[in-house]
Amino acid sequence: MNIIRESQSVCPECNKVLSAKIFERNGKVWIERECQEHGKFDELYWGSYDMYLRASKFKLEGKGIDNPSIKKEKVNCPSDCGLCKDHLTHTTLANIVVTNRCDLSCWYCFFYAEKAGYVYEPSLEQIREMARNLRKERPIPGNAVQLTGGEPCLREDLIEIIKTIKEEGVEHVQLNTDGIRLATDPTLAKRVREAGTNTVYLSFDGLTPKTNFKNHWEIPNILENCRSAGLGIVLVPTVIKSINDHEVGEMIDFASKNIDVIRGLNFQPVSLTGRLTRAERDKYRITIPDLIQRIEEQTNGEINRDDFYPVPCTGSVTRFVEAITGRAQYELSVHFACGAATYVFKEDDKLIPITRFVDINGLFEYLSEKADEIKRGKNRYWVAIKVLSRLGNFIDKEKQPKGLNLSKIIFNILIRHNYNALGDFHHKTLFIGMMHFMDKYNYDIERVRRCGIHYLVPNGLIIPFCAFNVIPEWYRDKIQKEFGISIEEWEKTTGRKIKDDFYIRKVKREELAEPKMV
Repeated sequence: MNIIRESQSVCPECNKVLSAKIFERNGKVWIERECQEHGKFDELYWGSYDMYLRASKFKLEGKGIDNPSIKKEKVNCPSDCGLCKDHLTHTTLANIVVTNRCDLSCWYCFFYAEKAGYVYEPSLEQIREMARNLRKERPIPGNAVQLTGGEPCLREDLIEIIKTIKEEGVEHVQLNTDGIRLATDPTLAKRVREAGTNTVYLSFDGLTPKTNFKNHWEIPNILENCRSAGLGIVLVPTVIKSINDHEVGEMIDFASKNIDVIRGLNFQPVSLTGRLTRAERDKYRITIPDLIQRIEEQTNGEINRDDFYPVPCTGSVTRFVEAITGRAQYELSVHFACGAATYVFKEDDKLIPITRFVDINGLFEYLSEKADEIKRGKNRYWVAIKVLSRLGNFIDKEKQPKGLNLSKIIFNILIRHNYNALGDFHHKTLFIGMMHFMDKYNYDIERVRRCGIHYLVPNGLIIPFCAFNVIPEWYRDKIQKEFGISIEEWEKTTGRKIKDDFYIRKVKREELAEPKMV
């Protein structure tokens, strides 16, 4: 056993916190721990040791939280989440669950009202307080909220919810949805866009009815309605080995053909919930390196493993902007094993990854050097001028896609802090990312301490994703039950049945039997 590092994990059976080892075996990375009562557990952590070593070079120690809600001097992770003084990453994206009701019942979903036995729907005033709590976070006030569920579009006051969050100073609002109501209500996309929604985070699991039973038939209408409303979409495929991992290349191709409205894809390797046998876990488990390898194979190398960088790679950009402005900046200091991404540009029918014409490593190193120069006392304005003159050295203009002036976009972002330029960059590219949320089998508490995707809840706490959902009896279920009501009470109060919102699709028998490309 080649031990990489020591960490902590939990017993999948009893949630007891245990010492854990991250180790290499046969070219892959594993996590192992042993519970005195339930025995030893080892689980695949990353599917490639080589890719793990490359990603680990970008490890970043975050700023932490200046005003944690948990005041205890000695905290126990992950049972004292909320956030605490030991948490290393500010809230980069805050989830607000606006309902646990859903119009679908997907077999791999980790929660919805019928499973829970109650309805959780925070009031407008509670949502306002959550947004205010996010904005109070220091040193970086939270500035991005995702409305999630359940299915957020079931809330009749969805427009008021979006406006309320915007009123509290949150600039970026993202709607996480299965898109059914965006397809069936032609006005909804326009209304949520006008209320302040920036992006639709759209569930999308494949190109056929078999792989994407959720919304295969609705996708054309969803795209057209969002296109008409000027509302950008990020496709969010939950990738499950043996179920839909053979279609990831086709998903990228589909997104590129609709690049005018689709801003990117954010693949999510499945988080395995419930009690599963080893054989079941081996059947469905897919990790970030496995997914990247599928992309390389299925795009015939047009996009390859070297094009992907771990999330904290942007640390040098943050350090440089902080040095120039003298202020703390938004920082993606999550664990390097949590996610990876790249940007690709479309030129005619070709996809050109940014790494094909930009020296990414050289640019990051250069920005780090310039940040250090400013910290040592060099005049920031002279440094800015030098950066402007040198940016082009890292960009191969002959290989740069036609009509793109990347040097100008980067300068506007880094020096002028013109974040419209950042939006312009995203409109010219297709983002391809992946985020692997943990489950009890591959749980690494070191990753929890660096989590940047958090949940806002009515009791004022801000809870990391992989504490909130992976140990639901401590957080998600406990909190939502406390602030929820029984299904019977909800139905009596509203005069409706939970089942009234279930989506019943009218599809011809032959359409169900014959998978087709959207």
